[in-house]
Amino acid sequence: MTKGNINVSVENIFPLIKKFLYSDHEIFLRELISNATDATLKLKHLTSIGEAQVEYGNPQIEVKIDKENKTLHIIDQGIGMTADEVEKYINQVAFSGAEEFLEKYKDSAKDSGIIGHFGLGFYSAFMVADKVEILTKSYKDEPAVLWICDGSPQFTLEETDAKQERGTEIILHIAEDSTEFLDEQRILGLLTKYNKFMPVPIKFGSTTQTLPLPEGAPDDAKPETVEVDRIVNNPNPAWTKPPAELNREDYAKFYHELYPMQFEEPLFNIHLNVDYPFNLTGILFFPKLSNNLNIEKDKIQLYQNQVFVTDEVNGIVPDFLMLLRGVIDSPDIPLNVSRSYLQADGAVKKISSYITKKVADKMVSLINENREDYEQKWNDIKIVIEYGMISEEKFFEKSDKFALYPNTEGTYYLWNELEEKIKTAQTDKDGNLVILYATNADAQHSYIETAKERGYEVLLLDSPIVPHLIQKLESAKEKISFARVDADHINNLIKKEDTAISKLKDEEKETLKKSIEETVNDKKFTVQMEDLDSSEALFLITQPEFMRRMKDMQATGGGGMFGMNGFPEMYNLIVNTNSDLASDILNSTDEDAKEMKIKHALDLAKLSQNLLKGKELSDFIARSYQQLSK
Repeated sequence: MTKGNINVSVENIFPLIKKFLYSDHEIFLRELISNATDATLKLKHLTSIGEAQVEYGNPQIEVKIDKENKTLHIIDQGIGMTADEVEKYINQVAFSGAEEFLEKYKDSAKDSGIIGHFGLGFYSAFMVADKVEILTKSYKDEPAVLWICDGSPQFTLEETDAKQERGTEIILHIAEDSTEFLDEQRILGLLTKYNKFMPVPIKFGSTTQTLPLPEGAPDDAKPETVEVDRIVNNPNPAWTKPPAELNREDYAKFYHELYPMQFEEPLFNIHLNVDYPFNLTGILFFPKLSNNLNIEKDKIQLYQNQVFVTDEVNGIVPDFLMLLRGVIDSPDIPLNVSRSYLQADGAVKKISSYITKKVADKMVSLINENREDYEQKWNDIKIVIEYGMISEEKFFEKSDKFALYPNTEGTYYLWNELEEKIKTAQTDKDGNLVILYATNADAQHSYIETAKERGYEVLLLDSPIVPHLIQKLESAKEKISFARVDADHINNLIKKEDTAISKLKDEEKETLKKSIEETVNDKKFTVQMEDLDSSEALFLITQPEFMRRMKDMQATGGGGMFGMNGFPEMYNLIVNTNSDLASDILNSTDEDAKEMKIKHALDLAKLSQNLLKGKELSDFIARSYQQLSK
């Protein structure tokens, strides 16, 4: 038997490990199974190049709970260790066996899937155990050894005949404050969370399986059930396979494997696969989003060689793609010693740029392959595309090829198609192209119809980030402006050379304006006299484009700098001086009748803008019935 002190650079590393090194104690199981996986894949590699003269077979990793002895066992059938290797790899903390292995076999082991890089993973066991045993036998013809440590720098190491087959068994004597890790459901939950796509089968207990009835079995025959190993992981998940081997059903099956509580099918997926200048694989799914900005549920998962690391992927995945779901797997994403937090560096930025480009390319291919299908899915994906256009310049530069602009009648335009469609009718007297849009086809219906009567196209832009998108488009493209269709009278939204002839003289307009201002008596309305068509209504209520847009941006978190929070509602009250009602009011000698007409016309204008509510609406209805009964 050998006794000795573990070679550490501090007096006692174990309290440090338990309190500071790892952010969450539960990851001890992930680390130990990662080590077992490494040991198995090392053996696979050595047998494949002929250096290990043993049969690789079909090894698996087994996790066992022994409640009576309060122990948790992690058993592999991998490469094992000799006494010298235990001394080297276990007793010298932070000297990584996987690191040395990769260096020695760096050319032939490039794609072997070795996970470990840090050497400290094994010591995470002491976060939950007050004693740890390693029972291991190398694939080499050497005796098995038993290493025991009670959480102090002292250990024992001796040869043993307790193990005859190659591989390693880690035995954790669970501490009193960690007995939750002796619960079957707790361990099953951790295996499902961290290890469900590990590349080596993981056995945890058994389960019953019903055998199919043989052909010709009698009608009353009962199927036989048998006990089988419960394999908790899928060693060959979809993202590890070439896209050519997968069909739509395979991707859908994997989506539900990732997110068992998601019952809707994803709209489409993007398969990531690059090996230069970094290694990255994965699958991103576009779920049905509509205008939902909730990114807290079912997030993208980050893996490192099929080991789950985190679903907090900020920095790796561009912000606008955080609305997607799926998996990213890369050994080149730098993690700190506990693998729990990302460190920003050049590799991460390159990966983020690659993902952005890949998504843009996918959008182009989708719209080119089946435009009709792409248009049908637009409402479910537009929030991602529009967010990307705002936040990622490279994505915006490509967006003219796949960003759609639907009108209120359901016709979809690419940018160049939109320009071609409206350039004749909607270019104003200064040569600027004015793009009219609505955010709510029902609420703004009368304004839309007025614009359509002039031969104008009205886009339906109803996502919550439209104000930001419009600002981006206006700043990036020359001589274009957006105007919401209810921001002003249509004559003012697209100003042409011709001007309407007024029925009223200037002094009559001033008299009419004064009467209306006195009757309305509301500071939120700015009375504005306009010479419009005589068939149009007396009043039209609009909200200035700049003010309304700033308020919309503030509501989605982008306009706080303008101090719009709590800003009072302000509207233009446009008076049609050419309407017959304007002349009636101006010429009326009955002050009460004049006031009633102004109030009723104002209420109608408010009603068209959904501004008539509460008592005002009740009074309007009562007054309307009184008029009907006369």
